[in-house]
Order: sequence, then C-alpha cells, then structure tokens
Amino acid sequence: MIRIQQLKVPLNYDEAFLRKEIARKLKIQASDIKELRVRKQSLDARKKPDLYYVLTVDFCLAKEQQVLKKKQHITISQVTDSPYQMPDGGSETLPHRPVIAGFGPAGLFCALLLARAGYCPLVLERGADVDQRTTAVEQFWKNGILDTESNIQFGEGGAGTFSDGKLNTLVKDACGRNHYVLKTFVEAGADPDILYVNKPHIGTDVLRNVVKHIRQEILSLGGEVRFGCKVTDLKIKDQQLVGVCVNHTEEIPCEALVLAIGHSARDTFAMLHEHQVLMQPKSFAVGLRIEHPQSMINLSQYGQEHHPLLGAANYKVTRKLANGRGVYSFCMCPGGYVVNASSEEGRLAVNGMSYRARDSRNSNSAMIVTVTPDDFGHAGVLGGIEFQRDLEKAAWQAGNGKVPVQLLGDFCENRTSTGLGDVTPCIKGNWQFGNLREVLPEIISQSLIEGVHGFERQIHGFSRPDALFSGVESRTSSPVRIVRDERFLSSLTGLYPCGEGAGYAGGITSAAMDGMKVAEAVIKKYRKN
Repeated sequence: MIRIQQLKVPLNYDEAFLRKEIARKLKIQASDIKELRVRKQSLDARKKPDLYYVLTVDFCLAKEQQVLKKKQHITISQVTDSPYQMPDGGSETLPHRPVIAGFGPAGLFCALLLARAGYCPLVLERGADVDQRTTAVEQFWKNGILDTESNIQFGEGGAGTFSDGKLNTLVKDACGRNHYVLKTFVEAGADPDILYVNKPHIGTDVLRNVVKHIRQEILSLGGEVRFGCKVTDLKIKDQQLVGVCVNHTEEIPCEALVLAIGHSARDTFAMLHEHQVLMQPKSFAVGLRIEHPQSMINLSQYGQEHHPLLGAANYKVTRKLANGRGVYSFCMCPGGYVVNASSEEGRLAVNGMSYRARDSRNSNSAMIVTVTPDDFGHAGVLGGIEFQRDLEKAAWQAGNGKVPVQLLGDFCENRTSTGLGDVTPCIKGNWQFGNLREVLPEIISQSLIEGVHGFERQIHGFSRPDALFSGVESRTSSPVRIVRDERFLSSLTGLYPCGEGAGYAGGITSAAMDGMKVAEAVIKKYRKN
C-alpha cells in the first residue's frame, strides 16, 4: 500500500478528483489506483479566504515498487495496514466475572473488549440508561430539579455524552487502539468522516444512539449492564478484593473490579480513601465558559462569516502568563451551547455541548487556568475536590441556583451586568446575571483577563466587551489520580483504576483507549470460564 502526504485539494473534492490528481502527480493511469482511502484531512487556511484541504491518502497499485523508485515532487511511502490485535487470554482462574463500575467511554470500551473476548462482564452504572438520562437532564434544564445520581456527569455514556463528542487525542498510539475506537463508533452509527478528519466530532445527539448500540452489542455477547447501581463499598479480605456492595444493600462477589467512575464520582473517591487505596492529588484547571458569535469566529478562521462548504469554525488558544500559570481554551464547541452540568445540590458547574450540526448562533469554549496541589494540597489527597466544591457553591450562590452570566467588560470592571450587548446566551438551563469575580480566586480572575485580552491578537473580537462569561467550569479533569502499577492494578489487589476519573485520560478517545488497555490487562491475566 502506498501513502501520499501533503496532497492539497479543493474543498469540494470527490474520489474521482483524487484519483485523477494522484495519477497526474505520479504519472500513472487513474485506473491503476485501487482501494483508495483518505486517512487524514485537515484545513489549510493560511491564505484565507482561499481555503484548501490537505490530505493523507492510502491506495494500492499493481506495480508499487516501480512508482516508489521514481523521484517524486510529493511525499510518498510504502505502508502496511496493521489492525488492532486483541491479546491472548491468560492462565489464572477468575472465580467470578469481571465487574466494571461506570459506563462512560472507559467503562464502555473496557466492557466491549471483554465481551468480545468472551469474558461476559457485569457493568454497574449509577445513572440511568441514555434515554431516561436525557429526559432527566432536559427536565433539569427546564425546571432546575436535579437528579444527583443521573445527570450530565452520571449515566450511560458518561459526561462525554452531553458534549461536542470531540474525538481528537494527543495520545500516541502504535497498537491501533485509536482507529479501533473510531471504527467502533462508525459501526455503531457515527459519521464515517470521524475516521479521517483532523478534529473529528460526533455530536451529542448522535453520540446518544452510538453508546446505546454499543451497549446492545455487549448484551448480545453475554455481558450485563445494570443501571441505577452505584458501588458504595468494597469487600476486602487479606488485602484482596473479594466483592462490591451496590446501593448499600446488595453484595456481589468480585475479584476483578475496573473503576471507570469518571471525574465527578466524589463520593467514590472518599470511599476509596477510607479503604486507604493509594491516591495522589493532581493538577487540573478551572475557569469560565466564554461565548462569541459563531460568525465572528468563522470570519477569523475562514475569512468569511459563513462558508457554504464548511461547518462552524473552531479555535484553540493558549498563553503562558507572567505569573507562571497557563491559560487556554478547552472543550471548544463551535455552534454550541453552554450547559448546566451540575451534579450536587447547592453547587453549580457548567460545560459545553454541540449537536452534530453545530448550528447554534454562538461558539463557546472554556477559558481555564491551571491549578496545582500547591493551591489546595494542604487539604490532603482530596483537597482538589474541596477546591472544586467551594467554587461550585460560590457559582450557585452568584446565580441563585441558575447559571451566573456576566459580560466580559463587566467582569474586567468587577461589576454585575445589567443587560446584554450584541451577544445573547446559548445556554441549556436557566441563567441570570451574576458577578463571577466573586466566584473565582482573584489570581484566576486576573489570569483570565490577561489571557482573553492576549488572545485578541489571534482572533479579532475575542476580547469584545459584550462577550459572555458563565461559570463555573470546574470539571475539566479529575483532581486525583488513583495510583496503578504496570499491571494496571491499584494498591488493592483486584482493583483496576481506569479512564479520566482515575487520572489516566483526558477526553472521550483517550478514556476509551485506556479502557481497552485495562481490558487487555484482565484478558492477559485470566482465562475465560
């Protein structure tokens, strides 16, 4: 198979055009090209408004060596397609089936791999299935009545189900796990373009059906998924896990428990701490959501407010500040919505979400600032959780239980807004004006002000006074890491920490890949019953 890179093509290219263009550059016949497949597609906007795609394309030829020997004015190489290989099973006996706590991306793919390998896993998810969960979330946005066990953080699909469904990751992957995850999503109903676009996304509306299809496959292979089942305690004998307690009542024998609990399972972290499972505080980031008109972002990125062949434009900005902290955009949602993502009574957190169409009038992203254990470590291993909770309590108070919103200009002047400018909120959930300077520590507020004004150099209008802040963005990643060894085991034998909540991932794809790694560890150790 031959790979051709840095192939510049117009935005309206099709397969026939690709064949002709590759044939022209390699001086071969278009009919000689077989099994053509786009492997990567990124946008070249350096000479906007003249925009192009830059492609990496794989294809087969009958006489590949002859073409490779020619001197070319384009980068070509021979590649071998190496699909993901599941490991062979181990030799140790596992008395009871493996149990997975949590059904977000990590738990989902851990369960899927174990099910495909014949281990018939049991999944315990504290929240509801995706359909009931969606109803509960939409009711919460409408009437403010929170279900603390089934919400944007908890339930089938995890927190990523109510997001943009972004699938880009910086995790290096030599084993094919990344492609395996994307291919699985496509087989479950996602758009095939996620296999090759530079910054793939599914969209929250599509993702809900995707996770449901994956669950159905797990069930068809002998797995079991129980909703409304929270692991509330561990049963331990001689430093070995022997069982789990569910909802404080039911005991389930278990010698291999995968903890894929997500970054918001604060009660579970507390339970693990009581059992002296080794954990460490870790750095994360906090801040606010910022909204701009999507047309403004399009103009900056594309050179025009609306492009007929492109969807809503995205951006990524980052800046190192004089105070030593970093400020950067996170979870950018083109044509998206700010959402009330709370999971505890009397506390309020926000996140961002886009549907597949990305067609709301605003873009939004988190503007966040790094915090480290030096900021909260005095409170112990779980100090980061208390730091988050304090911010969320202040946000709830600032908005009287609604999402607090403030114009950027008023945030800089430390005054509560009294009216909107040209930017109107796209928010899922009730909102009201509040002073977000009273929510954040002053060093975080000053860092945001410096960062946002610095980003004006990259995106014209970014620091416009009527841009909208809302908050608080506190759940960017887990504030703790559950320590695990090279066998993926924690300090408690039989306990496998996994995914974003355990501190080993930072998004849907990386969490899914970590779930696969942990499943592989279980498969390598134990044989099927």
